[in-house]
Amino acid sequence: MREKDQLISIYSGSEVACIMLKAQLEENGIAAMIRNDFQSGVAAGFVAGFPSFIDLYINESDQTMAEPIVNAFEEANR
Repeated sequence: MREKDQLISIYSGSEVACIMLKAQLEENGIAAMIRNDFQSGVAAGFVAGFPSFIDLYINESDQTMAEPIVNAFEEANR
């Protein structure tokens, strides 16, 4: 990640969908990170977030490259 890059949320959905999309992005050289507030809350002893609402983050500088991949993924998984 470049020093001035910020993480942005590119997709929200089920954990399975996020894992699949993360793999597609990484196959195209785009680093991605899954954030699961619900699972983090359970591990810490309190509940935060929703179990079916997971966020996928990428570097802001990768947004232009990632958008067509995300759009195709969403279209294929409607």
